Amino acid sequence: MSALILSGKEVAAVVRSEVAERVAALGERGQTVGLATVLVGDDPASKIYVASKHRAAVAAGMQSYDHHLPENASQDEVEALVSELNADERVDGMIVQLPLPEDLDGERAVELVDPHKDADGLHPFNLGRLLLSRPGPLPATPAGIMRILEYYGIETAGKRAVIAGRSFLVGRPMSIMLGAKGVDATVTQAHSRTPDLAGVCREADILVTAVGRPRMFDERFVKPGATVVDVGISRTDDGLVGDVDFEAVVDIAGAITPVPGGVGPMTIATLLSNTVALAEAKNN
Repeated sequence: MSALILSGKEVAAVVRSEVAERVAALGERGQTVGLATVLVGDDPASKIYVASKHRAAVAAGMQSYDHHLPENASQDEVEALVSELNADERVDGMIVQLPLPEDLDGERAVELVDPHKDADGLHPFNLGRLLLSRPGPLPATPAGIMRILEYYGIETAGKRAVIAGRSFLVGRPMSIMLGAKGVDATVTQAHSRTPDLAGVCREADILVTAVGRPRMFDERFVKPGATVVDVGISRTDDGLVGDVDFEAVVDIAGAITPVPGGVGPMTIATLLSNTVALAEAKNN
């Protein structure tokens, strides 16, 4: 029997509708909600992604502020723009689109974002609050995954979760969220130096792959009936594919996210949710 397909598009539509209602409620009180992005250079994937964020923001009733600096912009110019947006009262949420060009310090640029305008939930202040189980904007991709699991009724309590990947964007915050009190999965953080990676992954009731290697995770890595969440996305001659060899796994897994149409739409929906939450908190 084929796995249940966990459609991020379907869940994202629900989240965006919720966001639009919250934006409208703020509008009735005379408050707008503004999302700003900082894009440096002309990376095609980043340009497409930023454009998608702005379309989604406008569709939800937000004000959208798109700032595009040239490839040869200096670190000082990037930091000056971030500081300007920090001071702009119209901006409730802000994103510095990563990666920046190689000669720029993306981590420093992210750290300059006002934590109270951190739409991606990646500022060290907010990552620290996540670690301490305190409220604040959550990293958009892991939070989107949690919403998918909730929407489809995927049980987490008492389950074994394996996270393949340890980046601060996905792997590490994902481990914290799945192991949090009330979620109660038992989490293993796996990575490229994990001995017998396939064997470790086969122990997972919930397997999250975030390594950026196309179709790496095939039937050797998946326990029958497991929930497989594929965060990876790579452009190949066959089009966009994930970390998971979908065709090899779909008849083994109990549930699986597709690529595209799985985790990606939820990342954008969650940053919109973070932005409206930041706007709501501004006057509380």
